[in-house]
Amino acid sequence: MVGNREARCRGSLRGTGGVKVKIRQLQVPGSWEITPEQFGDARGAFLEWFKGSIFEDSVGHSLNLAQANCSVSAAGVLRGIHFADVPPGQAKYVTCVRGAVLDVVVDIRIGSPTFGTWDSVLLDDVDRRAIYLSEGLGHAFLSLEDNSTVVYLCSTGYTPGAEHGIHPLDPEVGIEWPMKTRAGEPMKFTLSDKDAAAPSLHEAVQAGMLPSYDEVKEWVGGLA
Repeated sequence: MVGNREARCRGSLRGTGGVKVKIRQLQVPGSWEITPEQFGDARGAFLEWFKGSIFEDSVGHSLNLAQANCSVSAAGVLRGIHFADVPPGQAKYVTCVRGAVLDVVVDIRIGSPTFGTWDSVLLDDVDRRAIYLSEGLGHAFLSLEDNSTVVYLCSTGYTPGAEHGIHPLDPEVGIEWPMKTRAGEPMKFTLSDKDAAAPSLHEAVQAGMLPSYDEVKEWVGGLA
C-alpha cells in the first residue's frame, strides 16, 4: 500500500469575524488538516482551535460532541492504529496543546478507492494545527517529545466491544514514522500490550474486522 504526505487538494481560507482558518483536505478522503490563525502579544497567544460554523461549512455537517479525551505521552509512545465499528463509528477532532506528535489517518474502509492509503499531520505547540478524521478511518499518533499532550473531541463515547486496532508498524500499511525525536535523539517506539498484539491490515481484512466503504459513506451522508 502506498502512503502519501502530499494532499491532493489545496488549502482554503475560511473565517468569521475576521478570524481566518486554513482548511486542507488530506490524501485520505474524509480527513482534513485545520490550521488556525493565532493572535499573539507580550502576554502570550490566543486562537480558536475549533469553530462549529467553519467546521460545518468545510465538512458538510456539525460535530456531534459526545466525549473529550486528553492523552499525555513520553517521546516514542506510539498509539494506534485505532478504529471503531460503523455505525456509529467515532469521528475525532485532534490537536496537540503541548509538545509534538505525528498524527496519522489511514483509510481502512473495505472497497474504498484509496484503501490502505495514509496521510499525516504534524501537531505541535507552535503551529497548533488540528486534524479531523470522520467515522470509519484509522487513527494513530507518535509522540515526538516527552509530555506531549493531545486532546481530542469525539463524536461517540468509548465502547470497548466496538473498538479495534491494526498494528502501527505493519509494513503493508507502511507508515513512515520519524526515526528521531524532536530533540534529535534516536526514536525508540513504545506500544501498549494491546497495540503490540494488534493484527496486520491483511489479518484484519481476513477476520472481517474492517468497516465497509459503502456503509461508512451512507452513515456519514446521513449526518448532513
